[in-house]
Amino acid sequence: MTERIRILVIDDEAAIRRFLRSSLPENEYFLLEAETGEAGLRLTATENPDIVLLDLGLPDLDGIEVARRLREWTEVPIIVLSARGRETDKVQALDAGADDYLTKPFGVKELLARIRVALRHSQRGKEPANPVVEADGLRIDLAARQVFLDTVEIRLTPNEYKLLAALARSPGMVLTHKQLLTEVWGPAYSEEAHYLRVYMGQLRHKIERDPAKPRFLRTEPGVGYRLIVED
Repeated sequence: MTERIRILVIDDEAAIRRFLRSSLPENEYFLLEAETGEAGLRLTATENPDIVLLDLGLPDLDGIEVARRLREWTEVPIIVLSARGRETDKVQALDAGADDYLTKPFGVKELLARIRVALRHSQRGKEPANPVVEADGLRIDLAARQVFLDTVEIRLTPNEYKLLAALARSPGMVLTHKQLLTEVWGPAYSEEAHYLRVYMGQLRHKIERDPAKPRFLRTEPGVGYRLIVED
């Protein structure tokens, strides 16, 4: 029998905890629950969960502070589940160390899909990195610094490649504008969002079959971008 995935839910809303308890398949997931940020931090340390589902509106600590404190000592995947839908809240949570963000109310199927992506990403961090990312005819060879679409090599500028490589190292995960700008152009350019728009447009024209309906490079409005390797 496969060992169940241990999920820590940090949320003071009893209805959400009850919903998750009844919705997540019992044979696959084991739920740990905390009603406060401090309790969540303690349980993370003592119970070593595989993933954390974190609310932002906690009674003692703001969820963004909880994410920040967790990131001081653990790489456990963090998915924020919050009623706060503003772009600034999403960006702050992701910049604080969250791996993903779902706005309440949310569907169980989407949550399970996000959990699977976060766990795969976490597992990659524990194993030797796969230098090749492939999806639907797109092949990104990070070791050789080459990109192919349907076996045809795509010529990219240095910054186009750095942008695509940053996304390819975290497939399926959202990277914020600030994260991408800092990684590709440096900290001095962390607020220059227009750079991303220009280069993302160039990338889409080179690797998307239909740039107007991107298959690989997805926009998270006001937050950042993802590289989609499966649908």
